[in-house]
Amino acid sequence: MTQTNESVDVVARPLRHYGRWFSAVLIAALLGALVWSLVTAPSINHSMISKYMFDPLVVDGARTTVILTVISMSIAIVLAIFLAVMKLSTNPVLRVISSTYIQVFRGTPLLVQVVFWGYLGLIYSDITISVPFTHHVLWSRPTSDAISAFTAGVIALALNEAAYAAEVVRAGIQDVDKGQFEAADALGFSRALTMRRVVLPQAMRTIVPALGNETIGMLKNTALLEVLNVLELYTRTQHISSQNLAQVELLIVAAVWYMAMTTVLSVPQRWLEKYFGRGTAQTPSSKRWLKGSK
Repeated sequence: MTQTNESVDVVARPLRHYGRWFSAVLIAALLGALVWSLVTAPSINHSMISKYMFDPLVVDGARTTVILTVISMSIAIVLAIFLAVMKLSTNPVLRVISSTYIQVFRGTPLLVQVVFWGYLGLIYSDITISVPFTHHVLWSRPTSDAISAFTAGVIALALNEAAYAAEVVRAGIQDVDKGQFEAADALGFSRALTMRRVVLPQAMRTIVPALGNETIGMLKNTALLEVLNVLELYTRTQHISSQNLAQVELLIVAAVWYMAMTTVLSVPQRWLEKYFGRGTAQTPSSKRWLKGSK
C-alpha cells in the first residue's frame, strides 16, 4: 500500500474581536457626547474662553509653570541619583539617611511641604552663614528676602520629587544584571565609573518611562504653589477669574494649557525611550507571525 504525502495549504484568518470594536465605539460616543455637551452648554461663555486662551498673563503663567517644572525636576533627578546610590550602599549610615529622607518626603503630603517652605520665615527669621565655632558672620539675610515664594516652591517640589525619583532610579539600577557589575570590576573600574559608564546607561531603559510620568506629574503639581501666590498657570487663571467671575471658563483655559504642555512633554519621553531601548526592541507579534508564514 503506497502512502502519498500531499501538501495542504492552511489559510490563517485573523480572529475578529467584535467586542473590542463595540467598546471602542461606545467609549468614543460617550466622549463625543461629553465634549458636545460642554461645547453647547448655555452656561459656558465660549467667547470668554477664546478671549483668555492666549492672554499675555495666561501665557506668562504657562511659561512660569514650565520653568518651575524644568528647574525642580533637574534638581530632583540629581538628588535622586545620590539617594538611590546611598540606599544601595553597603554603608549602613548612608542607607539609613537615604531611607529616612525617602520615608519623610513620601509620607507627608506635598501641599504640607509647600506650605512649610513658604512659611519658613516663621521658624527662622534670618538665614546666617558664619565661621564654625565663632561669632564671625559671613552672610546674613532675612529668610523672607533670601527665600522668595518662587524659590520656596522650587525647593518644595524638588525635594518631594527626589524621594519618588530615587525609588525609580534604585529599581532601574537593580534591574541591571549583576554580571555587568562583575565585568566592570574585573576591568578595574571604580564603583563611580561603573555606575556612570556601565550601570546607569543600561538602567535608563527602566528609568526613563517612569521619570517621564513623574515629570508630567511635577508639571501638574505646580498648581499647588497657588498657596504661595507663585504666578504659575493655575494662579494666573484664578486671579483673572476672581475679577471677571468666569471661574469655569478660566478653568477650561487652564486645563487646555495643561493638556497641551503634557502632550509636548510626552514627545521627548518617547524619543528617550527609543534611544535607550536600542538593541532591545522586539518585533511585534503580528509582524513575527507574518514573517513566519512566508
